[in-house]
Amino acid sequence: MSPQPQAAVGAPLSRVDGRLKVTGQAEYAAEHDLDGVVHAVIVDASIGRGRIRSIDARAAEKHAGVLRVIHHGNAPKLPYRDNAGSNNPQGRRLRVFQDDRVLFHGQPVAVVVATTLEAAQHGASLVKVRYDADKSSTDITKAKPGEPTPYARGDAEAGLSSSAVRLDLKYELARNHHNPMEPHATVARWDGNRVTVWDKTQWVMGTHDEIAAVFDLPADAVRVINPFVGGGFGSGLRCWPHTIVAALAARVTRRPVKLVLSRKQMYFGTGFRPAYEYRLRLGSDRRGRLNAAIHDIDHETSSYETFSEAVLGAGQMMYSMPNVRQAYRQVPLDVNTPIWMRGPGFAPASFVIESAMDELATELGIDPIELRRRNEPAEDESTNEQFSTRRLSECYTVGAREFGWDRRNPEPRSTRDGNLLIGLGMAAGAYDCGRYPGQARARLDADGTAVVEAATTDMGPGTYTSQTQVAADALGLTMRTVTFRLGDSEYPFTSPHGGSSTMASVGSAVVDACDKVRRQAVKLAVEDRESPLYGVNADDVVVRNGRLHDRNDTARGETYKGLLARHGRSHLEANGSYEGPGSDRSAYFAYSATFAEVSVDADLGLVRVRKMLGVYDAGRIISPKLADSQAIGGIVGGIGQALLEQTVTDHRDGRIVNSSLADYLVPVNADVPDLKAIYLDGEDNAGNLLGAKGLGEVVQVGVAAAIGNAVFNATGRRIRQLPITAEALL
Repeated sequence: MSPQPQAAVGAPLSRVDGRLKVTGQAEYAAEHDLDGVVHAVIVDASIGRGRIRSIDARAAEKHAGVLRVIHHGNAPKLPYRDNAGSNNPQGRRLRVFQDDRVLFHGQPVAVVVATTLEAAQHGASLVKVRYDADKSSTDITKAKPGEPTPYARGDAEAGLSSSAVRLDLKYELARNHHNPMEPHATVARWDGNRVTVWDKTQWVMGTHDEIAAVFDLPADAVRVINPFVGGGFGSGLRCWPHTIVAALAARVTRRPVKLVLSRKQMYFGTGFRPAYEYRLRLGSDRRGRLNAAIHDIDHETSSYETFSEAVLGAGQMMYSMPNVRQAYRQVPLDVNTPIWMRGPGFAPASFVIESAMDELATELGIDPIELRRRNEPAEDESTNEQFSTRRLSECYTVGAREFGWDRRNPEPRSTRDGNLLIGLGMAAGAYDCGRYPGQARARLDADGTAVVEAATTDMGPGTYTSQTQVAADALGLTMRTVTFRLGDSEYPFTSPHGGSSTMASVGSAVVDACDKVRRQAVKLAVEDRESPLYGVNADDVVVRNGRLHDRNDTARGETYKGLLARHGRSHLEANGSYEGPGSDRSAYFAYSATFAEVSVDADLGLVRVRKMLGVYDAGRIISPKLADSQAIGGIVGGIGQALLEQTVTDHRDGRIVNSSLADYLVPVNADVPDLKAIYLDGEDNAGNLLGAKGLGEVVQVGVAAAIGNAVFNATGRRIRQLPITAEALL
């Protein structure tokens, strides 16, 4: 059929749900109130490892308003049947209230249910738990790593030995926590043997499947609802224990239960980006051609599950080199399980690799951009696959021009503004964008409006808006006549809302569903003797503003509304799907070139970002306004990773010392004065119908390295730890 006019896609439109959010009408998980709802507060373990000797809940149970105190001594035993679809990391689940073991500080050991939140909070403070504590292990530098995940091509040791220039560098990256504005929360209600859960999650189907597995329920006995998410950054990519606790409490009390984690509880209840120990040995010739790299990578995981992320990818495909060896080890600790955080795997790896590339450029006296150009690969050398697109060199060119890279003096500590040392740095980035199976349903009603549904979520990138844009153009309707619904497990299946996958995966399913509906309407029209379009080739019919017309004779046409009325049809409906990349074997990545200008106080060592620019090869940009929001947010996250964010653990018992936004530092407006994003025009049609790549992850990849490289240019001090602190520079 003829291509549909694209009036919505590519337009800088405001969010369709914006008014709901700014007027307080958008309903988040904790705001869902039910008749008779009661409140639950978790009691957290105060030791890092051991067993519960006893729980004394008598004072709590006597407190006015307290209904029940549930713990391992009185909780019903749950089946926890195997469930591969729940997206849990490898290993055994944390089975809440099923035995007396304590595996990490902050683990839920009891829950108090009361008629008011205040009664539940005070009741939780009255529960007395006695422990038999064991010595806990929470320090990655002192624990034994597990067996490595290896990768190799060529002979890395021989290649390194024969290299004219060799670097041996060790990096330490602090643990980071997600800290979304909305705390994690769950409301659960049982109706007989059916349970409905309103939960903060980035994957309603994953939470649905986990609840079904834990309580051994059929799929149709579980419903998960999540229309709005107040930020996630990866923290909602699995079903956490508090969600199971809420559902269990509702089942035991036979009342709807609301459970909201405190900010402190989120530091040991909803995952984190793990701390890394990363050694990189790098070799090249005198002209800067890379010859070998050896990566030894350790990061923390929990003792009861094995968490992994794609930290090997960047070292395998970012630059051309014949000899690479990697060893990736998880270090089991007495902590809760980590989870993916924005730019997972690629963001920590890029800090190491891109910092090392800057060191190599300095050693060789080559401009950092030129060094990267000399090592551009012709294909993904880890798979021998052609890149779907790889316009990284163009990102360098555009970024250098727009940022004013020619202002950079390569001599460190040579540029000043009064007492401030000024430095410029850059870094490249890539992210392996996800393409997962998904489904959608579209319905065109007799009044000419449409409803499209999919069980995806929107944690902030603007899924409501971007999917409405896609649907509107596919149906030939205006934005105001299309409603996109999401966040309900009863809608068609979608994969997780993360990994830069939603637009390619869900968007392709939406296009498929809407195309099918439009084709149904076209078929009705061209086969209807009463239609002005009777006898027209269906491939020549397009739809604009709800009116079908012959592309060769725009006067010949009719509206959806008139067509359906004449046929007595209340609606047209179709299901759409996306099966993933299928047989496509191209290497599918989004790319970035990030530029940073910083100032460093010569006396105090304080680093301030003055200016940042990101240039992206991300395929077709569906919504420029939303893309800017994503890019600026990712750069801000990278500033936090580079200069501010670190989770501090008391290794005596595993307690997190700075578990609040007063003590865990994140960027504020004063930290981000001048940020800009540029997107290369073009499409990447490998394996999806929209030509789009994901943007949400790659925008943070490379930011920390660009800042670190700028700090070196300003000061001559190479900092190989994140965050970069004033103490490290003095």
